[in-house]
Amino acid sequence: MREKVIVIDFGGQYNQLVARRVRECNVYCEIYSYKTDIAKIKDMNPKGIILTGGPNSCYEQGAPSCTEELFNLGIPVLGLCYGAQLMMLVLGGKVEKAPVREYGKIEVSVNTSSALFEGVSPTTICWMSHNDYISQPAPGFDICARTADCPVAAAESPALGLYAIQFHPEVLHTKEGTKMLYNFVRGICGCSGDWKMDSFVENSIKSIREKVGNGSVLCALSGGVDSSVAAVLLSKAIGKQLTCVFVDHGLLRKNEGDEVEAVFGPDGPYKLNFIRVNAQKRYYSKLAGVTEPEQKRKIIGEEFIRVFEEEAKKIGAVDYLVQGTIYPDVVESGLGGESAVIKSHHNVGGLPDYVDFKEIIEPLRDLFKDEVRKAGLELGIPDNLVYRQPFPGPGLGIRIIGEVTEEKVRIVQDADLIYREEIAKAGLDRSIGQYFAALTNMRSVGVMGDERTYDYAVALRAVNTVDFMTAESAEIPFEVLQKVMSRIINEVKGVNRVMYDLTSKPPGTIEFE
Repeated sequence: MREKVIVIDFGGQYNQLVARRVRECNVYCEIYSYKTDIAKIKDMNPKGIILTGGPNSCYEQGAPSCTEELFNLGIPVLGLCYGAQLMMLVLGGKVEKAPVREYGKIEVSVNTSSALFEGVSPTTICWMSHNDYISQPAPGFDICARTADCPVAAAESPALGLYAIQFHPEVLHTKEGTKMLYNFVRGICGCSGDWKMDSFVENSIKSIREKVGNGSVLCALSGGVDSSVAAVLLSKAIGKQLTCVFVDHGLLRKNEGDEVEAVFGPDGPYKLNFIRVNAQKRYYSKLAGVTEPEQKRKIIGEEFIRVFEEEAKKIGAVDYLVQGTIYPDVVESGLGGESAVIKSHHNVGGLPDYVDFKEIIEPLRDLFKDEVRKAGLELGIPDNLVYRQPFPGPGLGIRIIGEVTEEKVRIVQDADLIYREEIAKAGLDRSIGQYFAALTNMRSVGVMGDERTYDYAVALRAVNTVDFMTAESAEIPFEVLQKVMSRIINEVKGVNRVMYDLTSKPPGTIEFE
């Protein structure tokens, strides 16, 4: 059993980010809903508990809450924003509507003698986002940070191990936020920081061997980072008991099916039982006439499982199916924490009720994307595979707005290839978190060769992100965008307009659907 800090989610947008920052301190962290039973929390025996922000006012009827018992477990608790206000309210303090709303980067004065602010500058920039404020801390708490408009920016009761912060230390806008979280989990909670990729890989290989025994395993291999790392991890654990099936659903990037086969097939460097299934026509038929994003994801997810059931029958008895599900997939599918379902992931929310395998193994289910990459490097997977552009399980099905057709797939494949080529030529391919072309469902009038056209608009997307939970649009040099635009309009039949998407995440998502 490894040491663990748990995040109690009250519906805030940064729940995953809090967990990610804790893991940067080499401490394992998981997210749970505020509705989680107190007995279950006790059984988990966490080293620390963090209460997240949330959109409600904690004093309103029906607002997410917790019992006083949570603060009497003898486990250090850190409340953030809503979590801080709730802690104060439950323990006898006062929370009310703030006379001045604070939003954005705010200068905060902190008491550096507090264990929470050890090594932090006396005056530091923090990210505030609140309409309510703590007007009076709970009995036994001392104020340890304030701003010009917020008299209780932080309060603490070291004897009880309870700390409340009004701002968000987890976002990068809070200059010394990581240091504050480090002080809590490593200093106050006493975590040793033994959550590292080398131990994860070693422990995963051992646990997979124990679980599988002499059983046979079928691995869903897409060629993307997540499934590639999962496949290599399994191959190191069980060798020839593993069969990797690659489903080419016709929604991959241009030439990608052949590229995946070149790496993982019989002529590649990995000793895997590799099977390629060409199911393009089957997927196009299932998706005909479907325009709703969630329905597309569900169809692609269900068909994904059906193909594997068929392949399993050809192979013989198969006990386990392996998928490259990662932690953000789980949380965004509404299976971790309290946040609403953002989108169904084909590995999680897209699973049909009946699956013809004994069990599904998801060795990366607890990892964030950058942790998956670290695990890949630890496994000895080459850099060019580990740092390959992320690609969603439903593929181009969610980069084509509206109905998916073979013609639309061709358009987005050709446009995306041009975009990736020009980004690489400009030397930007390793500095941008994720970039791709998508096909909008918008058609507009244009003029080409003195003739009127009525064709599609392609949208270019590029974001900078560390954890794929928050993202900002990348500032690509205008001359590069101009070159991409010119090539797409001239070389891709059916396109007469190219746009660049400036939306950050939130409020948008990185993918289009």
